[in-house]
Amino acid sequence: MFVNSTTKFKFKFNFKFTCAAALSLALLGGCNQNPDFADMKPPAASSKKPVHADVAYASASKTQKLDVYLPEVKTDSAPVVLMIHGGGFKFGEKALSVNDDALVDALLKSGYAVVPVNYRLSGEAPFPTAVQDVKAAVRYIRANAAQYGLNPNKIIAFGASAGGNLASMLGTSGDVALFDDAALGNSGVSSRVQGVIDWFGPTDFTQMDAQARAQGCTDKDQKHNDADSFESLYLGKTVPEASALAQQANPITYVDAKDPPFLLEKGAKDCQVPIAQSQLLHDALQKAGVPVQLVMIADTGHGGAGFSTAENVQKVMTFVNAIKS
Repeated sequence: MFVNSTTKFKFKFNFKFTCAAALSLALLGGCNQNPDFADMKPPAASSKKPVHADVAYASASKTQKLDVYLPEVKTDSAPVVLMIHGGGFKFGEKALSVNDDALVDALLKSGYAVVPVNYRLSGEAPFPTAVQDVKAAVRYIRANAAQYGLNPNKIIAFGASAGGNLASMLGTSGDVALFDDAALGNSGVSSRVQGVIDWFGPTDFTQMDAQARAQGCTDKDQKHNDADSFESLYLGKTVPEASALAQQANPITYVDAKDPPFLLEKGAKDCQVPIAQSQLLHDALQKAGVPVQLVMIADTGHGGAGFSTAENVQKVMTFVNAIKS
């Protein structure tokens, strides 16, 4: 779920910025759409090396790659945490940074395989390709589980920000044909996941500006309907012009009682993705009878150090350990 700390992006105001991966975003405080990044320094790359690097899970794009980190104790059937990076659907890369190490260490020590995945970004192809890609990655993992020593029956989707939206889409759209593109391989293999961890992901793009305004956020946080917003670029047209597409990109649209357990975590001061976005998903899941927890992290915005504390890492571990194969 990570944005490569070594990749630089040039914004339209000719400022170069390096944004860390989703867990790194949690430590740095997130990436605003029009922020001042002058004092923000990217974290160092993690020293961890995947056992299998840049594995192609599909062949439609060179972007469609994943890495496999295997648990410390060798096993023939390690449960999987699929990590989906953030970056507004526009930026990002799967490489880990040092800020990811605490959670990744906890997962690997507890017998989990960690599989960060890349997907096509909005500049390459708009919605629904990102969803189709992460679904294809799940199918690839499940179809090739024996080759990598993975458990095909326990795959947990984990994402932050835009990655949180995609993780939640994996959780709720298990039977939605639109997102299982047979051309991406492993047709007929299930793309369902057994659990979802969504850190501060958006849900209903059409409500974000109004919710930010109601929350008392500043004008700069009420730009989601603009033509150059992350959400509009992702949909391929402005959010107001693409209300039908926005609902297709909304995990709430597909919620039903068959969905897996969800852990939603949200900064109590998040204005980049309004708090009500997570509340909407929580309420829809709860109404459908899906096990769901919504954890509000005090004094934290769109990411922050609160997400990487030992206490919160333990909450994540408690959630994943409770999921049955």
